[in-house]
Amino acid sequence: MAQERRPQNKPYIDLRPLHFGISVGFHIQDIELQNVGPQLVTMDDGTVVEETVVCDQDTWNPGFSVGVLADQRLSQHLSLRLQPTMHFGTKHLVFRHLNRVDADGKVLEQTQDMKNTYIAFPIDLKFSAERFNNYRPYITAGINPMINLTSKNQDQLQLKRFDAMVEIGLGCDFYLPFFKLIPELKFSYSLSDALDHGHADELTDATKRIYTNSVSSGHAKMVTLTFYFE
Repeated sequence: MAQERRPQNKPYIDLRPLHFGISVGFHIQDIELQNVGPQLVTMDDGTVVEETVVCDQDTWNPGFSVGVLADQRLSQHLSLRLQPTMHFGTKHLVFRHLNRVDADGKVLEQTQDMKNTYIAFPIDLKFSAERFNNYRPYITAGINPMINLTSKNQDQLQLKRFDAMVEIGLGCDFYLPFFKLIPELKFSYSLSDALDHGHADELTDATKRIYTNSVSSGHAKMVTLTFYFE
């Protein structure tokens, strides 16, 4: 019975050469860090010691996304999509100073809440299957240039102003009586090193530089669940 043909909602909506929509969604941000390992640090008295600090993102915090959509029909199964979007999220980082312990004998830790606000301009190709009744699955792939709107601060790590991600996703068009609802799951990965390596020289607190210099590179990652309304 599930394979029976049923009356179609919005039967001609996909024949439009250009149509628009809005989107809301949730995401989690991650960053893949490459630690330096042991480093030589000059102390206040002039002595040089070897210290080891490792950094990692220990938790995933959900963020919020909102945007607009423009869809250009290229063929029966292929379309080009532009989706200006704003992402509001946080990365929670923990630094572990392996050479130092606290009063309880535990490794000394410091944390950083790296708050990020991005404006993203993803450009994707959308390949859709044949429509059956009131649903139509699809896959997408594309490039996502991003601008980091977070202002400069005195935290341990800072991200660059500009980044670009490659992304792939999958979703399904659901044709409702008055509009089209599209849930989509997308995976994004940064193409270049996202860390601002000049940030260490901007720190007024010299004791933070050992944490800043403990990481050699970082590639941002994002998983996004979006709901489009067309």
